[in-house]
Amino acid sequence: MTLRVVVADDQELVRSGFAMILDAQPDIEVVAEASDGAAAVDAVRRHAPDVALLDIRMPRVDGIAACRAITAAGGCRTVMLTTFDSDEYVYEALYAGASGFLLKDVRRDDLVHAVRVVARGDSLLAPSVARRLVEQYTRPAARPRRADPRLDVLTGRERETLLLLARGLSNAEIAAALVVSDHTVKTHVGNVLAKLGLRDRIQAVICAYETGLVTAGDPPPGGPGTGGPSPWPART
Repeated sequence: MTLRVVVADDQELVRSGFAMILDAQPDIEVVAEASDGAAAVDAVRRHAPDVALLDIRMPRVDGIAACRAITAAGGCRTVMLTTFDSDEYVYEALYAGASGFLLKDVRRDDLVHAVRVVARGDSLLAPSVARRLVEQYTRPAARPRRADPRLDVLTGRERETLLLLARGLSNAEIAAALVVSDHTVKTHVGNVLAKLGLRDRIQAVICAYETGLVTAGDPPPGGPGTGGPSPWPART
């Protein structure tokens, strides 16, 4: 099956470069390019792609508004193009329904991989980036950690699973940490998402920080100084 993609970025060289890389793949077709959010939404309506790559900052209608409109219509998943060092709108994009994020200097192979990952229904969760962003945009100053009633619906093992999700572990790494099978982890992840009304792993990370289950400064998986898990996602 050929994956259909719309690429939206107001920088022509970035847009055409991404489109060229993706179009060169035997299983991917770029069906439209757009230079702003309004054109991106229109292209998605006309071409019904599987994935839309959206720059967060675009004229007329920005990527966040476009993402919100595309997600509301259903049928197309969105990946935001951003420069994390300077973009203060990433957290808003998560709530708008983005399935993942890519740096604009993403490597060719990672770009292609990202489109395939998101198209099959997974989320693009780079642990180091997700941790940095969510810490930055979900922590009120000096807020003390306290129990949040939203987590009361989870079992103890499901809380553990959410904690490990928030720290960026893949399903295989969670299975190893909890000494359970991959199938059991998939069940726990599914239960966490369903009970908390979350769409995907990215929203699970946000929830873990918002509820205080994880806070800024908590050690990464494996303790301080470890390299952490692979930066590319596992299936939910």
